[in-house]
Amino acid sequence: MVKLRVTGLAWNRTFAFQKPIFVVASCFSTRVGTHDGTFHCDEVLACFMLRLSKRFSAAQIVRTRDPDVLEPLDAVVDVGGIYEPPRHRFDHHQKGFHQVFDHGFQTKLSSAGLVYKHFGLEIIANVLKLSEDHPHVHQLYPTVYRNFVEAIDAVDNGVNQYDLNESPKYEINTSLHSRIKRLNLNWMDSDQSSDRENEAFHQAMALAGAEFLENLNYYAKSWLPARSIVMESLAARERVYWSGEIIKLSRSCPWKLHIHELEEEMKISPSIKYVLYPDDRNEKWRLQAVAISPARFESRKPLPYLWTGLENDKLSEVVGIPGCTFVHMSGFIGGNRSYDGALAMAIASLEA
Repeated sequence: MVKLRVTGLAWNRTFAFQKPIFVVASCFSTRVGTHDGTFHCDEVLACFMLRLSKRFSAAQIVRTRDPDVLEPLDAVVDVGGIYEPPRHRFDHHQKGFHQVFDHGFQTKLSSAGLVYKHFGLEIIANVLKLSEDHPHVHQLYPTVYRNFVEAIDAVDNGVNQYDLNESPKYEINTSLHSRIKRLNLNWMDSDQSSDRENEAFHQAMALAGAEFLENLNYYAKSWLPARSIVMESLAARERVYWSGEIIKLSRSCPWKLHIHELEEEMKISPSIKYVLYPDDRNEKWRLQAVAISPARFESRKPLPYLWTGLENDKLSEVVGIPGCTFVHMSGFIGGNRSYDGALAMAIASLEA
């Protein structure tokens, strides 16, 4: 009699967890090994990403630390003390390991980063149904690393996001790492069996995988198309205002993810201070101050303090421009009923 075994949790486009998938054990063409016991975000994601490759798409996940069991497997991640890509050995714990993603990145890789480094181009191409040499695939490859995988590498290797001279002002416990960690068996659970542990591991794979695919699809279908819009707007900036510090977007899009990088690539000086764009929900316009860097809340030049917190007629009276609708208390964004009014507000703020 052929035994059936649980291999994972079904995943659909809504990223909801479904019932376990039971398949005949003999259908596995390849086997991927990782360690048993407490699992972490990096090997969970590494196993999921390997299953997005053609070679390991139907791989069985084998969780053990026994070197005799690991040796004949087709791939091993996060255990075994070996980094050897031709044999698909992707551990990062051994002494002397200092691999990075390249492309200018300096963060030491975890098992997730190692799998992404060697399979990322193929994975992106497979998910998006493009050829591996397609320019979009090569644009997305470092972008997805920077905006998703690198943080997983850094946390797993104990790299702080900032130089910490004092305690953080608040804690963040909703990151992917935190959610994966909470899926490990609770020490109070009565069932501490390996079957229950493996079930939790596959649930973690589904969670990490859904988030990876969600990010990849976002950068492919939202971030990438927005890049050309921002680039065109930057090229036409001096037609909006003579100093070139204000740009107009033809439509609302995620411009903040592009503007700093494109300013550097296009050697733009002086830097952009305000971005004007139509409000998709109505026919009004927004003007938004550009942040000093992608990771900071502070603006290069906030809207004037005297405008902040005001709305409609009161704001228009103070600003001296008709059609004003609001200015946020922090001065990072405001609105006007017309493009001309939003532009006038940006110019007045720039010259203040």
